Amino acid sequence: MEFRRLCLVLCLFCFAQVTYQQKKQRQANKADVVSLKMYEDLKKSLQDVWQEINHLKEQQALQTICLKGFKALNKCFLSFPEANTYHAASDTCISQGGTLSAPENGDENDALYDYVRKSLGSGSEVWIGINDMANEGTWVDMTGSRISFKHWETEITTQPDGGKQENCAYLSAVATGKWFDKNCRETLPFVCQFAIV
Repeated sequence: MEFRRLCLVLCLFCFAQVTYQQKKQRQANKADVVSLKMYEDLKKSLQDVWQEINHLKEQQALQTICLKGFKALNKCFLSFPEANTYHAASDTCISQGGTLSAPENGDENDALYDYVRKSLGSGSEVWIGINDMANEGTWVDMTGSRISFKHWETEITTQPDGGKQENCAYLSAVATGKWFDKNCRETLPFVCQFAIV
């Protein structure tokens, strides 16, 4: 009988010990879950802060560009007077966070024309972000989208007239903002555009 009591007490003690250990383990698991959730929340908050800082840096850089250049119709324009090939000009604009300017309507074209005259001179010609390199006769912007607005010079020379030899477009200040096609390897000044966020 004593042996049975001793076995029963021992079994109850073991059961209590196992129950206590399981309870302790569940509490530890909850703490781990809470710690993991806190870690994930903190990580997300940190990512949000970095994203906001980067956004503020972009806005500050854009404001600097707008102060140096010209702001019109939700875009900033910045002229580069040094002559470059079309591709080098495009690369420079991309490295600055923009693209070669590509007027999407008459108002943008007029604003760009006025800015070119004021910043580079009334006899200037500048690359614009329009080309037909991929498919002759299909003029696209820097994103590869077909252009809907066109401002080719058609009264004197009937542009574009260069065929496969002239696949890049430029805006002429002499021709009051009309467009012409040109060989992409020739060099011209250029204007980059930046979308205002």
